[in-house]
Amino acid sequence: MIISIEAIDKVLPQTQCQKCSYPDCYSYAKAITNGEKHNKCITGGEKTLKELMKLLNKTEIALDSSLGQEKLRAVAKIDESMCIGCEKCLLACPVDAIVGAKKLMHTVIEVECTGCELCVEPCPMDCISLVDLAADKQPNNLSDNIYTAQKNHYRGRYEYHKQRVSQIKAKQREAYKNIATAQEIDKKAYIAASLTKFRNKKKSSPTNE
Repeated sequence: MIISIEAIDKVLPQTQCQKCSYPDCYSYAKAITNGEKHNKCITGGEKTLKELMKLLNKTEIALDSSLGQEKLRAVAKIDESMCIGCEKCLLACPVDAIVGAKKLMHTVIEVECTGCELCVEPCPMDCISLVDLAADKQPNNLSDNIYTAQKNHYRGRYEYHKQRVSQIKAKQREAYKNIATAQEIDKKAYIAASLTKFRNKKKSSPTNE
């Protein structure tokens, strides 16, 4: 029986943390269908590993410890007194869970944070830390329905983030294209004007009389 990428992706935690060495959960799900091992989701931990083994009908295997150790699920917290508003964390967040503006204080929307940790390393002020969620909010203690709803929500946030970033890049490309076109027009106009000036000057030269 062939298991679809979507079916595998539904099992993954949708934190988009990249700890599995893939750019996002869907990419890892796709890799699994192409033969990649199913024990690389450190963030999902034993819970996700067991679900994958059941779905894929695989024998028991340990989590890949070379990628890290399973930890309690946490959320990012910014020390706002140290934040300089550099926006590096905003750009790193895959679910737009950080809000703020350039040179102004940033803050994390806790309920939207997946705990991916991608915002920590880029911060030049080292003012982002991870705070463990309460026991009743840990994935192992959530009902299947609530955990599934949470994963679907994270996936939706990520899809929206990708769409937003794509639109921004498209606008940037269009802006650069318009600038390049304007520069090319200006260049051609300058050359045409120079040629006209040269021809007029040549016509009025005494040697042409």
